[in-house]
Amino acid sequence: MTRFGGWVTRHPFRATFLYIALVSGIFLVFPGLDLAASGAFHDPVLGFFAQGEPILRKLRYLGPHIVQIIAIVSIGVLLLKLLLPGRAPVIPLRTPVFLLTTLILGPGLVVNALLKNTWGRPRPVMVEQFGGDMPYVPVWLPSNWCDTNCSFVSGEGSASVWLLTLVFIAPKAWRPVILAALVPLILALSANRVAFGGHFLSDTLLSWGVTFLVVLSVYHILYRRPGRWLTDQGLDEALTKAGRALQRAVAMVTTTASIRARSFLTKFR
Repeated sequence: MTRFGGWVTRHPFRATFLYIALVSGIFLVFPGLDLAASGAFHDPVLGFFAQGEPILRKLRYLGPHIVQIIAIVSIGVLLLKLLLPGRAPVIPLRTPVFLLTTLILGPGLVVNALLKNTWGRPRPVMVEQFGGDMPYVPVWLPSNWCDTNCSFVSGEGSASVWLLTLVFIAPKAWRPVILAALVPLILALSANRVAFGGHFLSDTLLSWGVTFLVVLSVYHILYRRPGRWLTDQGLDEALTKAGRALQRAVAMVTTTASIRARSFLTKFR
């Protein structure tokens, strides 16, 4: 186990691809696992009964709130540097760039825009086995049964595993503590959607792999092989120049508006 853990640490991309391949293979060979997992939360009369639990309904919105807070803080850091270019950034600028880029590319573009809107997999609540009128569609098989915002893959699962970006940017001494706090949260947020009939188990597990692959790729570009403008210093210089250019533009617009206003008022004296 220790040897395998060391291999995963040394080869994270290979390990993630292997994870995606194994999960895909298991659910393609044994599609009944999806139906069994969803069926554990379904009653023929009550439907997906977890939907009626107030605590679980509140839990569903916890993940998006956390993601929104992180995104707002990250945008605020970049805007502050842009508006006050002469001041040192509050935190190294690669941190908000890493957080926002992975969020936009992972849960945003790859998961929601590409997969969920084009693959057409019906959600559990839509399929015949759970009271719907559509067939169960295996993983990675495109279909026309669902038009948009479909089941494959899980957006909530993607957003929850994206929270692991906090481990990447944290000081090494804090990483085990942050990881220990995030893993139960990720499991709870992801399992909640399966319990609600919003996603199959395979949707959630594959969303983790796809999103983590995006996170690894962006981290590699920003922290392992950054170009000159993708270092903390390079981003600082770029935003400093952009901020000063913005200040000059605002000053020019303000001066022009002031001159025109004085000229306009002079005509009526």
